[in-house]
Amino acid sequence: MTAFAPDWLYLREPADAAARAPELVDALREHLAAGEEVVIRDLGCGTGSLGRWLAARLPGAQRWILHDNDAELLDRARTGLPATALDGSPVAVEAERRDVTALRAADLAGTSLVTASALLDLLTRDEVTTLATAVVEAGCAALLMLSVTGKVELSPADPLDPAISAAFNAHQRRLTGGRRLLGPTAVDVAATAFGRLGATVVRAESAWRLGPDQAELQRQWLEGWVGAAVEQLPELRPVTDVYLQRRREMAAAGELHAVIHHGDLLVLPPSLEAAA
Repeated sequence: MTAFAPDWLYLREPADAAARAPELVDALREHLAAGEEVVIRDLGCGTGSLGRWLAARLPGAQRWILHDNDAELLDRARTGLPATALDGSPVAVEAERRDVTALRAADLAGTSLVTASALLDLLTRDEVTTLATAVVEAGCAALLMLSVTGKVELSPADPLDPAISAAFNAHQRRLTGGRRLLGPTAVDVAATAFGRLGATVVRAESAWRLGPDQAELQRQWLEGWVGAAVEQLPELRPVTDVYLQRRREMAAAGELHAVIHHGDLLVLPPSLEAAA
């Protein structure tokens, strides 16, 4: 799995929070049993940004179990979640360093909700299918947020935007370590996998909308976006150096607007739907 620098994760957290689909949380609340402790497993938790956003939006006592392969990120996440839920109930947090692609239904026993943010696009088709099977067999709900969908809108537009976007999307679907990543197809693949298992899947848009007040995030995102495109298609480098410098200057001057599209999924298990 790809490692991410904590500074980058903290920088993007406000944009993530603004992008997440709150209507999915409204629907989720209706399906969580009132009065019972909610056990939540956050897969690939990073610094815990999803937990910080979600814990205070759910009522009742919560026990968060954070999973990540990165020990430093786990330490940061474990101490960063809020202490109380929406209604003032306690929020307990524990951390488990493990490979989230190895989770099976038995590992999720007793879990109410599986969450993840910016994770699905880093998985393969088989890994997503395995995750869907584990979640449905365990009878959990799932809230899977901020998976890239491949669409980027920059304003003002530039003639090079489409070529860079196409190369970036190809990079997101690259073969790495023997694994073919899903990239922008992840939301569709996951929705299909859960649907075939009888779960109810609710989809929502969750786009980053970066304006002039987010110049540093724009700059770092641009550098990563262009860098991945060039890694995928090295022949772009002669034109992207000038392109990137031009875009950096626009961001610094407050002249750039960017919309980076993502998708969110709420998955409700068949057993919950049948009882509703």
